Amino acid sequence: MFNFDWLSGVSQETAKMIFLSMYALIGLLVLLLPTEYIYEGIAKEDRHWWNNLKLWSIVVLSILASIYNHF
Repeated sequence: MFNFDWLSGVSQETAKMIFLSMYALIGLLVLLLPTEYIYEGIAKEDRHWWNNLKLWSIVVLSILASIYNHF
């Protein structure tokens, strides 16, 4: 099994900040994706805002980060 004793010195606040910064980094990387890549395979006349995966991923990351930050 895994031995996580080496993490016993990390406080909860430090761990929370590490994970929240990881969420922010993932969100930044998602925002850097080109729009044409997001809409690949969808005709220009069929593109709608709800097809934008950037928005969905940012919403999901925001929900996860707010839940993690709250608890």
